[in-house]
Amino acid sequence: SRAAAPRQAVERFLGAAKSQDLQEMSIAWGTAKGPARDQFERTELEKRLIVMQGCYDSDKHRIIDEQPADNGKRILRVELTKGGVTKTPRFTTVKGPSDRWYVEDADFAAVTALCKR
Repeated sequence: SRAAAPRQAVERFLGAAKSQDLQEMSIAWGTAKGPARDQFERTELEKRLIVMQGCYDSDKHRIIDEQPADNGKRILRVELTKGGVTKTPRFTTVKGPSDRWYVEDADFAAVTALCKR
């Protein structure tokens, strides 16, 4: 299955984080060139994914809205709740090859309070 819309890319990324599926995260995360798994050296990719997984594994999430951004990108504000803490990162999504959408930037600075210690 491929993310045919920005919202699906975000849902796929967050679903993969919740189920601790780093492989799936590496497909949901990417750039206009395609998925991250094709662009990073494997060890580096895994290190980044493990850190991200521990920060985006929320108890619940809700997509608040979606706005157009530069160069055809779309920005989705997402409410993430873990325990008693709620943060609202801005996910930047981008269309890659074959009309697939990827989470290009998940606004990491906004979720550091949610990261596993």
